[in-house]
Amino acid sequence: MELQCFPVVNRPPEIVPGRPQRAWMDRFQDRHAYRCLPLTMANTTGWEMLCPVGFTAEWNGGNAKEDITLRPDHPHPDFHEFAKSHFTTGVLTLLPGYLFRTPPGWDMWAAGPPNWPKDGIQPLSGLVETDWLPFPFTMNWIFTRPGRIRFEKGEPFCFITLTPHRVMDQVQPTQRSFASDREYEEQYQVWLRERDGFNTRLAKNDPDTVREAWQRFYFKGEIPEDKGEAPLDHINKRRLKSIRLGR
Repeated sequence: MELQCFPVVNRPPEIVPGRPQRAWMDRFQDRHAYRCLPLTMANTTGWEMLCPVGFTAEWNGGNAKEDITLRPDHPHPDFHEFAKSHFTTGVLTLLPGYLFRTPPGWDMWAAGPPNWPKDGIQPLSGLVETDWLPFPFTMNWIFTRPGRIRFEKGEPFCFITLTPHRVMDQVQPTQRSFASDREYEEQYQVWLRERDGFNTRLAKNDPDTVREAWQRFYFKGEIPEDKGEAPLDHINKRRLKSIRLGR
């Protein structure tokens, strides 16, 4: 399976596999936030597009294109092809610089980098039928209030991942009682008892529990009552491929 990336500008932004690191996660004692596997998996399940130059954007609260001003940190030959005020009403538009093509049946989800809070501005998400579309899309951020924001050089401004085109339409959400699956209920109850017991021991500064620091059931792909091997499709580290040059 191949994700084809066709540059439509002379110097398109760099594309890299999603990185797990987040500044706010680094600030936790012992980097505790990285123990949350769903966070790091979300951070890495896709590719980041990186700003080619640092810049400042400022919105005065007006509804015209001219009400957003853009200032690169230094003169850059492609800045006018990268950052624009196009949609008005406090929307900042950043251009990925590529035309993407996915295999039949696959769409591209374009959004801000996961778990990357940015004060004063919010990324907008888009789902694009890149298996047939012969023109590129834009990445848009909306100011949450008048003010000034910054993007640093090398900061991700867009995060792309893939999703099946039609499969979601076939999903039927169904509310069920545990009476329909007693084994599943028992697995949940075992986990609940293990978690509550662990937290109680941790609150009492039990030496062994403090040394353990956190429960690793999900990280290892284990069910508490059966600490066997992880399921074959369980992963705790994403290894996406870097972009390569083709013909």
